[in-house]
Amino acid sequence: MAKEEWSIADFEIGKFIGEGKFGKVYLAREKQVLFRSGYVVALKVIFKAKLEKYRSHSHLRREIEIQHNLNHSNVLRLFAWFHDETRVFLVLEYAARGELYKVLKSLHHFSEKRTATVRNYVASLAGALAYCHGKHVIHRDIKPENLLLDIEVHISLFNYLIVEGRLKIADFGWAVQSNSKRNTMCGTIDYLAPEMVEKKEHDHAVDNWTLGILCYEFLYGVPPFEAEDEYVTFRRIMKVDLKFPSEPHISAEAKDLISKLLVKDSSKRLSLHKILMHPWIVQNADPSGSCFE
Repeated sequence: MAKEEWSIADFEIGKFIGEGKFGKVYLAREKQVLFRSGYVVALKVIFKAKLEKYRSHSHLRREIEIQHNLNHSNVLRLFAWFHDETRVFLVLEYAARGELYKVLKSLHHFSEKRTATVRNYVASLAGALAYCHGKHVIHRDIKPENLLLDIEVHISLFNYLIVEGRLKIADFGWAVQSNSKRNTMCGTIDYLAPEMVEKKEHDHAVDNWTLGILCYEFLYGVPPFEAEDEYVTFRRIMKVDLKFPSEPHISAEAKDLISKLLVKDSSKRLSLHKILMHPWIVQNADPSGSCFE
């Protein structure tokens, strides 16, 4: 959105669509005719008082700088940002289907007939993360709540077909841009890589680990190391206590991919490029990240 200065007056504010630690997200329509009349966005409103309370000003600044400079079809765009006396506003791409978490929760897991969808999601994430890593950006908090779905409309001669569209990586709050290894333990417990749990240095390979966690969760409905006690979860992660319950719709190739990502030695995890070439992925994956069933 090529405009030097923005204000809340430039938008018509619509319905409330989400809430986070520091503020709320609303559907909004841009009043100016820059792209096309009535461009619809998600407007994230962050309260400065909460940033002050949690001492997160620099954290937000880093998030904005990283996400604004990313331009990939599977990464949620941050078009612009502005602020007033009490609030910071992020103008974000609107993903109409919302969180993948809600879809997964309603289905529990993706069934046999939706296996191609899982392949598409994993391939989309691998491609997007490869792009991010190429720019030295590590996301460090990939999970279903931070993955959004847009909607694609396909027009034929006779009708419109609306289908579940591309997967979008969102929420770069824990992301970092660096060529060197990091030490901060961050992210969500069930998705942490062993090196983070053990408070060792980590690099981009933590995102590869999380892809393995997600692939398992998509197919089985729960993260592989989940336990009632977080310390048990930590121990299972450190030991890579990986178990595959008997499920007829989950192939040996899928288990092979997961096993090659959930490797304790980060240098031996399957690379993102090799994920895209893995036999389970190439069977039916659509590299655009769209899924048609």
